[in-house]
Amino acid sequence: MRIDEIAPGVAQVVDGGADPQALRVAVEQTLARGSRRVETRVAAGDPAARRAAARAGLRLEGLLRGAAPDGGDVALMARLAGDPAPDSRDGFSAVLNTTLPLKRNIAQALVRDPAGRVLLCETTYKREWDLPGGVVDPGEPPSRTAEREIEEELGLTLPVGELATVAWLPPYLGWADATLFVFDAGVHDPAVVERMVLQPHEIRAVHWAGPDAIAARTAPYVQELLAHLAAREPRSGTTYLVDGRPRTT
Repeated sequence: MRIDEIAPGVAQVVDGGADPQALRVAVEQTLARGSRRVETRVAAGDPAARRAAARAGLRLEGLLRGAAPDGGDVALMARLAGDPAPDSRDGFSAVLNTTLPLKRNIAQALVRDPAGRVLLCETTYKREWDLPGGVVDPGEPPSRTAEREIEEELGLTLPVGELATVAWLPPYLGWADATLFVFDAGVHDPAVVERMVLQPHEIRAVHWAGPDAIAARTAPYVQELLAHLAAREPRSGTTYLVDGRPRTT
């Protein structure tokens, strides 16, 4: 193992290996000598080396794609002088928080008119129409996301009601899998669209869509989702869907 100074106050562990105790001692000695940051780069596919770095208090900061000599990915991990000790409660949680899997959450609103049509957005960045909504921001409840996206993209203040559906979405068109929350936003007069101020960078138009438009304009999982919601009994509680369909096992 070797630790090199690569910039004033910044040190890098070279060939740290998979011995967490030896790595932790080396990292703490380096910080005690005045470095403000110690970092290491380990093969993303080497779980033993990644565990050793985590147990030494180094947090995962990102993946460097194709940066390894063999073309593989490299995990960049680092510890700062002010970070809590890795065997403390705060230190353990902080390290673990950077290494746990991440999953994208999406929140959307189901807006209907008295005829049973569904409000769908025609966006600028994909062919398929979709329910109003978007990706949940860190620290934001999904219900607030649905309301915020309606405010930002449609220019309306429209509180959402009960959670109608939680759905798991598989990978689709280059997107990783995600969890979708659909909130019932109630029944509204079709003229509500006349009050909308569309955000032009993302929303090209909005449409009241019946069964034919849904079948022709939406992605298959949205068709399954909306068919399920249309058949749902009023106030029947929240349901769980997998790829648009009720789970059967």
